[in-house]
Amino acid sequence: MITTTSAAHAGEAVADLVEEVAPSVVTILAERSLKEVSANGNELRSPDNRPFDEFFRRFGAPENFSDRSNRGAPGHALGSGFILEQDGLIVTNHHVIDDANEITVLLHDGREFDAVVVGQDPQTDLALLSIKAGEPLPFVQLGDSDDIRVGEDVVAVGNPFGLGGTVTTGIISAKGRNIGSGPYAEFLQTDAAINKGNSGGPLFDMEGNVVGVNSAIFSPTGGSVGIGFAVTSNIVDLIVDDLRDDGAVDRGWLGVSIQTMSPEVAAAIGIEDRKGALVSGVVAEGPSDGTIEIGDVIVAFNGEKVSDSNDLPRLVAAAEAGETSNLLVIRDGAEKALKIAVGQHESATLAQPPEETEKASARMLGVTVAPLTETARSDIGLDDDATGVVVTSLAPNGPAARSGLLVGDVIVKFGEEKISTPDTLKKALQKEDGDPALVLLNRRGHQIFVAVELA
Repeated sequence: MITTTSAAHAGEAVADLVEEVAPSVVTILAERSLKEVSANGNELRSPDNRPFDEFFRRFGAPENFSDRSNRGAPGHALGSGFILEQDGLIVTNHHVIDDANEITVLLHDGREFDAVVVGQDPQTDLALLSIKAGEPLPFVQLGDSDDIRVGEDVVAVGNPFGLGGTVTTGIISAKGRNIGSGPYAEFLQTDAAINKGNSGGPLFDMEGNVVGVNSAIFSPTGGSVGIGFAVTSNIVDLIVDDLRDDGAVDRGWLGVSIQTMSPEVAAAIGIEDRKGALVSGVVAEGPSDGTIEIGDVIVAFNGEKVSDSNDLPRLVAAAEAGETSNLLVIRDGAEKALKIAVGQHESATLAQPPEETEKASARMLGVTVAPLTETARSDIGLDDDATGVVVTSLAPNGPAARSGLLVGDVIVKFGEEKISTPDTLKKALQKEDGDPALVLLNRRGHQIFVAVELA
């Protein structure tokens, strides 16, 4: 039975926690041109009926809100973030600052600073920013999201609808949620109220540690209905370390296609508990070619259990390219131990981290690339001796897209550097000092040069 006294103590605990952590939570203002389009292809715009115009004028508009009556002005996206290190390293969501022309960070005490993007990872919707305040800043620690239990109290602090410093409380409703955002992110579900503008803000446990980054809500109305999702702090820890290193995320790659087993498939293979990831394909010339076989069931990776197909990509992604990893598979009804040198997955964003000089802080191509395997050569229609890396996606307004690069193009040379792997392209970007940069492409068997103005 919860008494009035115990409820009062619980309220005091939350108040004490907020007093301690609130100074480390920041508001992020990202400015975009109104010509940017939303995911459905429409211009970002306000509703025809605008009963909240005065509210937004006074307190700021929510994410992706733009006023059609002032088309010449930039569109503003509001989000949240938190200071992870006292020198001004800030964590937020990728979608908060994606395609921003200018990013401003507002501290709890009202000070404003221009922010530089250290790196971002669309695959986990995380981004790392840096500001220079000239003095140590209040910061918070990442907790262990594996340790928090369903039912434990949590506190969200952020900037919903421009109302900075807003606190909401709730519990962890579920763990290990997969919300269809890709294979590398894992989410905590919470009923703490999360609304537009909370994106990128921290979800705290009652010890004041960040256990998640608030990133998404399920809502038929657009407002909080008590189902919010936060990227786990353990994923954040991995991504931040990688982004801090070189501005991009280097993921391990096995070169296999996997699936979760249905009861019928598990019975046919002879596996009773349906645990593991079933290999349905192996990439020719990939790291697993000749070692892993179609039909293998991967049940462990480097000592970590693989319960289903959602577990394996995160475990492999955390391994370093070239690192020899230990796999346990079930093949023909028996366990078999394998050793495989993990390959390198396509880079998230090929960028140089910010440094003191403008040149060093601005080297970005705006592409994701993958190794040119035998299968890729065949799919694109290239000769067997073609070399380079294949473009798998383009940032809509990135330098590469503006210069006419297409998905499926193969980057053969960048400047004077021959490109053979995603890593050699990253190194070439870091060395390139010409602007525009000369890029040699192989486009379905025809080689062409393009000049790319790096941003």
